[in-house]
Formats: sequence, C-alpha cells, structure tokens
Amino acid sequence: MNPGYRIKRRSRVTDTGLMPATGECIVKTGMNPEDRSPTLVVDSSSDSLDELSEYLDVLSSSARLKILRFLERKPRDARAISREIETSYENTKKHLDKLLSIGVIRKEAGFGAQTSKGIHPVWEYSLVPGGLEAIIRNLGLFSNKKVQIMEAEINNRLASVKGTLAKEFMGNLPAAIVLGGALDGKIFLLKKDVVNIGRIDARNTTKYNPADDIVLPEEYSAVTRVSHPHGRLITDKGAWFIEDCGSTGGTSVNNRKIAKQVKTPVYDGDLLELSKGVSGVRLLLIIPRPR
Repeated sequence: MNPGYRIKRRSRVTDTGLMPATGECIVKTGMNPEDRSPTLVVDSSSDSLDELSEYLDVLSSSARLKILRFLERKPRDARAISREIETSYENTKKHLDKLLSIGVIRKEAGFGAQTSKGIHPVWEYSLVPGGLEAIIRNLGLFSNKKVQIMEAEINNRLASVKGTLAKEFMGNLPAAIVLGGALDGKIFLLKKDVVNIGRIDARNTTKYNPADDIVLPEEYSAVTRVSHPHGRLITDKGAWFIEDCGSTGGTSVNNRKIAKQVKTPVYDGDLLELSKGVSGVRLLLIIPRPR
C-alpha cells in the first residue's frame, strides 16, 4: 500500500464530512497547511466516489428537476407528472424511480380524479420534507475544502449540478446551511450585502431583520445574540467575507480561528464555526459561480 494511504470503512456524508459506515474505500489523509487540520482526499477507486457519481447522474437530468419543481406545489400522481414534463408515462416512472432511489421524493396512496366509474386509488408522489435542502447540503459537503476528490471529471460534474440546483431552487443566491443542532439542514439565503449572524433576541428586534439575517434559536446558547451580532457575512464587489464582531466564543473558518473585527475572505464550500461545541453553530457556505 502506498505511504499516506489507509483503508477505511465505506464512507457516508455526515455533519462533519465523511464518516465510516460499511464496505471499504481508500482515503488519503493530509494536513491543511493553513490550519493544520486533517484533509480527506477521496481516491478515484473509492466506493463513495461511485455513489457520488450515481447521485449526480440522478440530479443532472432537466426532466427530474422539472419534476422536483412540480412537486414543490403539492403531491401528484405519475400521469399528472407525465403531462407536466411532456414525456411518456413509462419514462416518467423511470425518472420517479431514480428520484426515489436518492430519497428526495416519496410515494403514498391517494385518490385520483373522479371518473364515470368512480374514484380510484393512485400512487401520489411528493417531496420529502427537507429533501431539496438535503441535496444542496450533501453537494456542499463534498465541495468543502476538507474533502478533496481526486477525479477531475467528478469535480466538474459536481460543480455543474450544484450550480444548476442553486440557480433553479435558490435563485442563484448565495446561502448558508446550518449543520447540526435544532436547525440542522436549514438554508439561509444571503439576500443582503451585510447579513448579521446570531442567536435570537426578542428584546431588541429593531436591531436586526429576521427575514434577512441568520437568526438562531436559544439552543445555540454559545452564540452571541443577533442584536449585537456574533458575526457578519459581507459581500463587496462579488467577494464574500466573514467578520467576528467581538464575540465571546470566537469564529473559525475551516477550523482556523479568525481575528476579531477583521474581514476574512470566505469561499464556496467553506465551513464556518461560531463558538465550539454542541452549543455553537456550524454553517456551510454555498456561493454560486457568477453567471
């Protein structure tokens, strides 16, 4: 076996990146020169890479994206979906089976439209609650700087699918996804040039805007209240920065603690930590490429 390589159990995506599950893959571990923290490098022979490739295949179809948009409104049966995406019933069923395979939609028994022979039961398809958020989160985690994929083609497909999903379902807006805790998986769209981040403060609501800022519940008790923000995300001429506003618990970017009151550049796939431990919060940044 080559030096620097080790056998790991087959990996799965969790809040912290790739964690052991079943099977085996080869992962190369290195050190990030900036923060001296471990980097996981997924080798081209990895089962995880094969699974990611299959995942991207499912999401790279425009017909399947149309289905997801259609099902955002309400549950539909296969024939209604077929008419909406203008393809045959047989092809529609194949698309639905693919989406079912990655767990973004589900099917449940329902009732079809009334006919001269009465009302008949049908299978209705609907989005799994949080399904789209989970897709964006999963792709974002594979894009994180700590998970380097040694396969150029997969990296290009990952960027392409991620960009398409961001455009179709997030309006191509940058976003921060909460990892762990009470709001795990929640997506905050970054709509303003300055976005305050902090814990809810019912006594000083005039100092922040819940519709535009990242406001966290009391469970994230180590995070400073948003009326005197823990931190701010700031954009300037297309670039993004994080600033720690003098918080008690501190702020880290990819496990590297940043200076307070100083704007630090951040990029797509960066992992922000506001305070450490279970009472802090981790935010995964999704910053679409300019179009």
